[in-house]
Amino acid sequence: MSTKAVFFDVDFTLIYPGPTFGAAGYRSFSERYGLSVDTARFDAAVAVASRELEVGEDTSYRRELFVRYARRVIEEMGGRGSGLDACAQEIYEEWAVCRHFSLYDDVKPVLRQLHESGLRLGLISNTHRCLTSFRSHFELEPFITGSVSSSDHGFMKPHPSIFEAALRELDVVAEDALMVGDSISHDVEGARRLGMRAVLLARSAQPAQWGEDVPVIASLRELPAFVLGSGQE
Repeated sequence: MSTKAVFFDVDFTLIYPGPTFGAAGYRSFSERYGLSVDTARFDAAVAVASRELEVGEDTSYRRELFVRYARRVIEEMGGRGSGLDACAQEIYEEWAVCRHFSLYDDVKPVLRQLHESGLRLGLISNTHRCLTSFRSHFELEPFITGSVSSSDHGFMKPHPSIFEAALRELDVVAEDALMVGDSISHDVEGARRLGMRAVLLARSAQPAQWGEDVPVIASLRELPAFVLGSGQE
């Protein structure tokens, strides 16, 4: 089976947030709105708030889903007050700003290698970030052929239509495409339902569980061998 196109998730697959979205960053956001938070509770707060991002049956893009996540983090850190909603809104808006993020070290070398091998590369992201600006900011334009964001498209992964839109963007059929991302439910299962193949990228903490038939890599540096070697058999 040949691979003609590879699609990538963006957040925590290609980029990671800097201190703006760490414990001290949340404290700075909160202080501007008169909220007092305990930075020692940040990790636990994120773990609890992550439940707010579970898509469920409704996979339409909803701004409030992500705003509610930010609000929950602040609340779990002890933040209370009239500025809570406005603070959460600002955190949501700032998440779209590229300067708050860094590119993983393995991204450019791997994208360059895959691009030079003749593969078409695309992005599929559950985000309100402008992916054109993202490609420009991180100087990925030479490698990326097309991209689809959930805020522009209207539906989030794992909804099949966002994958279908990305396939049309790169003019490739599902059977010839591979999805790479850090989420089993959004990236792997969403792509597979449409007939695409998928690889789970587990950079740090290993997922609690995954199917035995799910290929797992710990770095994008492992991807070329999978795609250009055994992954095409």
